[in-house]
Amino acid sequence: MRILVIDDERAIRNSLKEILIDEGYDVEVAEDGEKALSIVNKEKFDVIFCDIKMPNMEGTEVLEKMIEEGIDAAIVMISGHGDIETAVDCIKKGAFDFIQKPLDLNRILITIKNASEKVTLLKDNNNLKKKIYGQEMIGESEAICKIKEIIQKVAPTDARVLITGSNGTGKELVARSLHSYSDRSKLPLIEVNCAAIPSELIESELFGHEKGAFTSAVKQHKGKFEQADGGTLFLDEIGDMSLAAQAKVLRVLQEKRLTRVGSDKDITVNVRVIAATNKNLKEEIKKGNFREDLYHRLSVILIKVPSLDERKEDIPLLIDYFIKQICAEAGQPMREIEDKAITMLQERSWQGNIRELRNVIERLIILGGKTISTDDIANYVGN
Repeated sequence: MRILVIDDERAIRNSLKEILIDEGYDVEVAEDGEKALSIVNKEKFDVIFCDIKMPNMEGTEVLEKMIEEGIDAAIVMISGHGDIETAVDCIKKGAFDFIQKPLDLNRILITIKNASEKVTLLKDNNNLKKKIYGQEMIGESEAICKIKEIIQKVAPTDARVLITGSNGTGKELVARSLHSYSDRSKLPLIEVNCAAIPSELIESELFGHEKGAFTSAVKQHKGKFEQADGGTLFLDEIGDMSLAAQAKVLRVLQEKRLTRVGSDKDITVNVRVIAATNKNLKEEIKKGNFREDLYHRLSVILIKVPSLDERKEDIPLLIDYFIKQICAEAGQPMREIEDKAITMLQERSWQGNIRELRNVIERLIILGGKTISTDDIANYVGN
């Protein structure tokens, strides 16, 4: 485990360094905030101890800058002038813990142990998210490069985004990428499939309800907007949302306030909303199925995800990616695929888009030989 100690008092930082080295840790020191920031931008640390009272740049400013820059470490603030208010302020700003001087060795070692467990958990969660979500947008076609460029520009802002495209094209992946590259990435991304929730439950699901609001409301429930407070709410298949729910979503977007079902109390929320649909919302507006004012609120930025048939040049890259991913997940030996077999897959039509391609590759891995051949395509895929 790597630890950084930031303190302007040489005796404290050196004695802490010696103690922690004796305990088996790899320790670096910095005498001020500027040097510390230059170090953490080049090297990775698991735990950072940072003094609050330092010349030129106070520890709280160092903490804020490290949080802003996404430093992946547990930051522990230390001070000889500590009080409850200072400790609470540091924790609110993102510190893992607060320790008062004079430093107690047992307290430090316990804090390191707890911090280590937190860092490990965060890394495991990030790896799990990557495994579940797949953080990469695979492809080098002009259409995909344009989407990646838009994501890089739009993600750091709070602009609302409407993602359109057929089922299976990867709209969810675009939404997750927008969140991952945003300043909200450390806070929740809450996903709601509007088509999967019965119309009579959508309001409770989105805005929450109070105990006793309806027959089955046996306890208070926080809705998805509240759960996403500070983070991002992804409203998938928003074209299937009822008009009543649309009106309430519009109010939240306009006023940044909501009311739980069965309550008359307003709750303020800070949520970035990203929506997606496989429907033509302008046609739905003409039919009276979707609110025009909500459409304009949601579509500050429009991203159209192309079908797989519109980006067939990406198919070889996607095949390679899925073979590696599926074999690794299933614990199977890596498969090869003949060039002619790739060409056959490129030439067919993909109505189910990327989702269908992945299913086909999984089928070929299970049923085909060590090298996926044109015969495997003919036998297990068809036209």
